[in-house]
Amino acid sequence: METAKLAEALAERAEATRRVEQLRARIVGSARYQEGETPTEDAAGLLAEVDEVLSSLETLIRRINRTNATVEMGPDGALTDALARRDVLRLRHSVVTAAADAAAGTGERGYGRQLRSELMMLSALSVAELRGQADALAREIRAVDVRIQRANWEVDLVD
Repeated sequence: METAKLAEALAERAEATRRVEQLRARIVGSARYQEGETPTEDAAGLLAEVDEVLSSLETLIRRINRTNATVEMGPDGALTDALARRDVLRLRHSVVTAAADAAAGTGERGYGRQLRSELMMLSALSVAELRGQADALAREIRAVDVRIQRANWEVDLVD
């Protein structure tokens, strides 16, 4: 039997999650029906099916988490450490980008001052500095993500 790679398990997890959402929508659509009508689908059967998918999904998630915790990635630490680093970098990038956009007035309505007597809006932050920080963060995110993706395709899923 060939060992599955972590990336394959991640794709399988995504597919199982989509399947659960599809089944959930079908269950909701079939849970009630009008008297004298026939339900479009067997809601109880769909619930049993979603239970099977969820049980398999739980087992898969446990294996993915065990794999992530055991894979060492050198200076990044364990794969779980690299995932945490990437998540925080993405959040930091989002905050810095939002701050730069706000300081630049991006998305504001209107055209600025209409009359010279109106108050002028000033930036409390350096837009250029924030954009530079956002660019550096984006580069770091890409670098960490490449290392994570490489590990996903090189590492075997643990039992």
